[in-house]
Amino acid sequence: MPVISVPQAFNEEDLYVDLRSLCAHPLFLKCEGFNFSGSIKLKAANAMVEAAERDGVLTPESILVESSSGNLGVALSMIAASKGYRFLCVTDPRCNLTTRLLMKALGSQVHLVSGGESGSGYLGARLDFIRDLCASDERCVWLSQYTNPANWQAHYARTAPAIAHEFPDLDVLFVGAGTTGTLMGCARWFREAERPVRIVAVDSVGSVSFGGPPGRRMIPGLGMSVRPPLLDESLVDEAVRVEEAETIRTCHRLARRGFLFGGSTGTVVSGAMDWLERHRAEDLTAVAIAPDLGERYLDTVYQANWVEGLYGSGALDEDEEADSGYRAPGTGGTPGAGEPAPPRSFLGQ
Repeated sequence: MPVISVPQAFNEEDLYVDLRSLCAHPLFLKCEGFNFSGSIKLKAANAMVEAAERDGVLTPESILVESSSGNLGVALSMIAASKGYRFLCVTDPRCNLTTRLLMKALGSQVHLVSGGESGSGYLGARLDFIRDLCASDERCVWLSQYTNPANWQAHYARTAPAIAHEFPDLDVLFVGAGTTGTLMGCARWFREAERPVRIVAVDSVGSVSFGGPPGRRMIPGLGMSVRPPLLDESLVDEAVRVEEAETIRTCHRLARRGFLFGGSTGTVVSGAMDWLERHRAEDLTAVAIAPDLGERYLDTVYQANWVEGLYGSGALDEDEEADSGYRAPGTGGTPGAGEPAPPRSFLGQ
């Protein structure tokens, strides 16, 4: 039986879900959320902290500082608590309330930017705040997940080889694109191993990572408002973009089969299913990486009032009730209608 003394020592690496019951084509979902931080970001967080320790950047007096929309912040909070470091996560209002409370429960500080401080949106405001903080306090150590090579090296060393071991005949790999650490680590490994694997990046509509106009993105995790510094497009065969409403529908379809995944996973699965359908890929071996689980999205992606308020009733389509065979009394077929008003949010208090 596994016995560990630090939380980052445990990470379930070899769990896959066969999605053929949901997708018309074979698709295996690599589940990366079964560790104490709840997401794939544990690998990058641990690698970046260990690299900073090896380089002598981190000392007992250091204060770790990082910009995160959520999952990396939780992973760093866990590692900081385990190692005795102070940690400040700089985030924005899109970060789920549950995620913010998790970081605080682990002893971290959380600073919420409004976005008004910068002309480059939430990410720009977060980075500006960190730069000013580091300039004013020499104890602050910014790991910078957006530029840190340890981010992609973690997936080069662990994620890609694990997939290759389980799927020696892999044809196509779907990877969500945020900082592009996971994407670049996997793409580099398969390229250098000379494995003929097609690498498909899955991005959110409104992200500028692969070009295109910027747009509103309310689900944290994937997508960037600036070009990711780690990205090397020559290693990516194709990029697909997913509307957030489709992300939500996919999350709900998975949940109705008992699999509660997070928004990033919903985006990756939606993009993968669309790609496989367009390419009529019945005979391909396909794997998609699921970065996170769904508990932290209960008050957003899985909350009808939040979804309808941002995306309209069409984001929760008729499949909701058709699949279950049940229609709630008084709803008139519209999810969330007839429900009591939720309590006032205490975001920002």
